Amino acid sequence: MLPLLDSLRLLSEPTRLRLLLLLDQAELTVAELQEILAMKQSRISTQLGLLKNAGLVQARRSGKNSIYGLDRVSAPLRTLLREGAPEIPEASADRAALNLVLRKRSDAARIYFDQLAGKFGRSYLPGRSWKALAETLLLLMPAQVIADLGAGEGTFSQLLAQRAERVIAVDSSEKMVEFGSQVAKANGFTNLEYRHGDLEEPPIGDASIDLVFLSQSLHHAARPDRALHEAFRITRPGGRIVILDLLKHEFEQARELYADLWLGFSEVELQGYLEAAGFRNILVRTVDRESEPPHFQTLLGMGEKAGA
Repeated sequence: MLPLLDSLRLLSEPTRLRLLLLLDQAELTVAELQEILAMKQSRISTQLGLLKNAGLVQARRSGKNSIYGLDRVSAPLRTLLREGAPEIPEASADRAALNLVLRKRSDAARIYFDQLAGKFGRSYLPGRSWKALAETLLLLMPAQVIADLGAGEGTFSQLLAQRAERVIAVDSSEKMVEFGSQVAKANGFTNLEYRHGDLEEPPIGDASIDLVFLSQSLHHAARPDRALHEAFRITRPGGRIVILDLLKHEFEQARELYADLWLGFSEVELQGYLEAAGFRNILVRTVDRESEPPHFQTLLGMGEKAGA
């Protein structure tokens, strides 16, 4: 291990300092560090190599992965790391991202359902369908006031209206609103109202909604952070938000093909947006992966607004 002064010189580089702060809290793989820090793997590996050569970091094998942790870091240096953390601008965000990664790692149910992913529906079984399952689950929901933001023509809104006390479907396309309203009227939905408006300024009163849905619409918002602040505004104390969107991807054609403004979001980004908006008890996870290229993955985010 390097002498204390030499170690301090090594830590003058911010990335190395952030790495040591994270590894002081948990052993992590390069992939996990990459997710937390939002940096390229090559940069992280280079800095880890320098820390390892200095005797500050060690690596152990676990299957195909190398797991990094602190080595023989002296007590004075460890104390300096912990006491200096509040002075590092990125430390708070790094800690929040670390907590998300650790929750994902320990989620045994997630591993179980990952193993099942893609198997549902491969074999024909009479009477089994996603529609039947969705309608069954909707019957278990309490009747409440729901906002479907970025509703499109409103297929999902109409499904919700079968159970909800009231559904307000908001979309920025006047034609979508007109079409959805006609379909709702034709199907006899008196509790479903379509409104023309934007995700970042939905025409809905403050604290009037029990459940806010954004299904594959957030990546169309010019400012996703503002859209979620507005979702918080319209949610009643004790109400909830549910987001289904794309996990961050590199399929650039989506901008032209689907008018997407954002190529999805990382789990850390969505977690941060929800926290900044004011939601609590947040859950963010990747719940599906398409089998066909470009293998889009579905991101689920949930949160609650504190009660009065």
